[in-house]
Amino acid sequence: MNVPAVNVASLLRRWWPVPALVVLVLLPYSALPLPGLLDGPIGSPGSLQLLALCLVFGALATGYDLLLGRTGLLSFGHALYFAAGTYATDLMLTQAGLGFWPAAGLGLLSGVVLATLLGSVSLRMTGIGFAMVTLAFAQAGSILVQRDPGGVTGGEEGLAATGLPGSLVGIQHTANLYWIALAYLVVTLVSVRWTVRSPIGRVWEGIRENERRVEVLGLRPYGFKLVAFVLAGTLAALGGVVYLLLTGGATPQTTTSDFTLSLLVMVVLGGSGTRWGPLVGGVLYTWAQHRLASLAGSGTIAGLPSVLRVPLSQPLFLLGVLFVIVVYALPGGVAGLPARVRARTVSRSVPRGVQA
Repeated sequence: MNVPAVNVASLLRRWWPVPALVVLVLLPYSALPLPGLLDGPIGSPGSLQLLALCLVFGALATGYDLLLGRTGLLSFGHALYFAAGTYATDLMLTQAGLGFWPAAGLGLLSGVVLATLLGSVSLRMTGIGFAMVTLAFAQAGSILVQRDPGGVTGGEEGLAATGLPGSLVGIQHTANLYWIALAYLVVTLVSVRWTVRSPIGRVWEGIRENERRVEVLGLRPYGFKLVAFVLAGTLAALGGVVYLLLTGGATPQTTTSDFTLSLLVMVVLGGSGTRWGPLVGGVLYTWAQHRLASLAGSGTIAGLPSVLRVPLSQPLFLLGVLFVIVVYALPGGVAGLPARVRARTVSRSVPRGVQA
């Protein structure tokens, strides 16, 4: 009996996330320096902190893409659910005196409830109307936090977290925070992958392509869109809880519409509607934001003529230029780069006579 040969390339394409996950788990034990990419060795507290933030925002962008790339819903209020997880958990710790895990559970629950309530209202609108309603809700939440009603949100100063577990506080425990961020990423990727491949994910695809056809088939798009909205909001609230651990408190910057716009940039940068694009975009954007901030304040930039020093000393300017370059050079996002390279390689390998 002839045994078919094992297609190694096919196995690698299917199972490469497993060894990649193992590498990510073991990173805190590495002392490998990456000059230019990280300030210190990979396993140093500063590097792990940055890597953990990259993982959190990569996961957050992946969850946001459930709305934008998978269902075709442009929401400007996604930051609200991230902030709900952060602030609700912080308030349960500081005001109610609960332990971290009960507080985290209530913080997650607050994100679920808020996404369900606001989603049920917002999704009565479509297109630009939906985007504007989500923006209005987000702005209301941001104003509420900054006005600091009753002195519970800390206003513009934010709210420092107290009562966190000792194993999650201090630079000596940065590795634990990194692993929690990695666990959040895994939960998000598995949740998104499972739902996208399920029957409901196929309905989302139909809604994105042509919502009217879905209605003709006898399905109610509203219910399916609400599921996507609540799931994305739940994952965002969970990310807010993890972010609270990484930063040691809640900040009003996470409630603004600018925060949601950053998520939109991450998704477009990586590749909307793709499996790995939002993750790649979130990681690259977060890393570039931190590294370009260091570059903007460096002596190299300070020594340039004012016509160059002024714009280059602004990290947002550098990020904007980088984003424009990527969008023009890679219209499908960074995730589409391997396919473009393979297509170009194949076209070059085919003789001109055959192409004609």
